[in-house]
Amino acid sequence: MPFLTLKSSPARIMNSRSRQEKANSGPRREFFVRRELKGLVGMGVAVVAISMSIFQFYTAGISPLTAFLQRSIHLGLGVALAFLYVPLLKRLPKDKLPWYDIVLATLGMGAFAYKVVFYHELVYRVGAPNTVDLIVGVIAIIFILEATRRAIGPALPIVVVGFLLYAFLGPIFPGLLMHKGYSFYRLVNHLYMTQEGIFGIPIGVSSTFVFVFVLFGTVLQRTGGAKYFIDIAFSLMGKYRGGPAKSAVLASGVMGLVSGSSVANAVTTGAFTIPLMKKVGFSPEKAAAVEVAASTNGQLMPPVMGAAAFIMAEFLGIPYVKVIKAAFIPAILSYIGLMFAVHLEAVKLNLRG
Repeated sequence: MPFLTLKSSPARIMNSRSRQEKANSGPRREFFVRRELKGLVGMGVAVVAISMSIFQFYTAGISPLTAFLQRSIHLGLGVALAFLYVPLLKRLPKDKLPWYDIVLATLGMGAFAYKVVFYHELVYRVGAPNTVDLIVGVIAIIFILEATRRAIGPALPIVVVGFLLYAFLGPIFPGLLMHKGYSFYRLVNHLYMTQEGIFGIPIGVSSTFVFVFVLFGTVLQRTGGAKYFIDIAFSLMGKYRGGPAKSAVLASGVMGLVSGSSVANAVTTGAFTIPLMKKVGFSPEKAAAVEVAASTNGQLMPPVMGAAAFIMAEFLGIPYVKVIKAAFIPAILSYIGLMFAVHLEAVKLNLRG
């Protein structure tokens, strides 16, 4: 097959390496900014994070809570950590925690602690919230939108705000988009008081399964267990053409067995594989693309898959094992296809093992 023996000219390889050096020397764009806090402030924030982890482990294996309480505590601690760890703007100092973020974290956690403290009363007020319930509900909605904006950017909050406006402004839309509209009272009640809005199935899955599995993956990463998987991948693939890229694919697949987070997968394996891919001749863009594709596919690799797999099982009302069985063959095929694409790219660049 002629396309398998295609070779690049020396000039093309030199140009690729030149582009690589320019990319390495240029400014790097940060998509996620997290504070690096030290001293007493850092210890205080760490206590909140550790408390959340202990709570998740305790309720997962020792003393489960009702869905109402579990989801409220989980979301309250998560919102608080978003304000404590992620600055208001990317350009702000990352080694300082301003007083207003401490206040916002406290208020955000309080909006969900309200549901825990007044649990028994709120159960009987679903569908008929009082004024205080509505005020706290609005605060909770605003804080979730801001925490989401800080964590993953403005795109998702903008979409949410658009749908909230659509709920109010339905009567002014034409044709099939028109509806009679929802009152402020009804909307806040549905989003905050029931388990069908903010506290629906996605948060339920996150508070019971996803957090624990992601935490296990993080522990594996921090204790060096992930490096063991990477070493296995390099020992099997390193000697072949385009070895680092193939090792990245295999390592991400193995990491996907125990981690359902594509971000954690990319951070863990990419720190080793991307520099090596660039060293043997891959451009920075292609090295990053291989790692991103391999790490994203890790969410499809059973048994620990992405959050969507757990949500799928809940929505469909089927055992998670059935989702695993359905995903196994597509996951294997996706990695075979990615491995083949990497091989063709290595042949194209005339790379050696």
